[in-house]
Formats: sequence, C-alpha cells, structure tokens
Amino acid sequence: MLELKTDRQCILIVNNVVAACKDINKLNKTGYDFINIASGFIAHYNLHGFIDYYGREGNSLKEDILEYQQYNQWENFFPSEKDYTYMMQKKQIYNAICEMIEEG
Repeated sequence: MLELKTDRQCILIVNNVVAACKDINKLNKTGYDFINIASGFIAHYNLHGFIDYYGREGNSLKEDILEYQQYNQWENFFPSEKDYTYMMQKKQIYNAICEMIEEG
C-alpha cells in the first residue's frame, strides 16, 4: 500500500508547486516528486531537467498544471481498491494547487 502524506507534507507540496508556477527555480525535490509523476507531464531525468524545460520561453508550468487537471482526478479508482485513499489524496493536492494558481 502506498504511504499517505501528512497534512504538513501536503501543504509543503502545494506551496512549493504554486511558488514554482511564478518562478520555476523555486521548485524543490518535494514539489518535483509530486508534479513530475502527474498525468500529462513529460519524463525528465531529474529536477534540474524539469526546471530547465519550464524555464524556457513558451513552456508554462501553470498552464500545463491547469490543462492537465482533468487527467489528474484518478476517477478510475474505487473505494474498494487498496490505493484508493492514496489516489484521492493526490487528487486533493492537485486540485489545491490548481485552485491556488487560478486565484493568482
């Protein structure tokens, strides 16, 4: 079974990814580990490759996060499945990130 994040870890992830939407160089390993495995994001070798990609003109982490929101709802998981709670937590974190970056 996958391990749930603590409330503090969830807050740290959300805050870091939101900050990275404004300045990609603020993205840390915690935020990267969460967002890199979300649906829609291309594979990167590491945190620095991710930062390099989103640091280039024309690539927007904020826009990609919002565009991929619908694919990161994990609606194919059901309460009877062992990782359901974990996947719903990922959904909550992803949606909290979206909500914060939409607010500005």
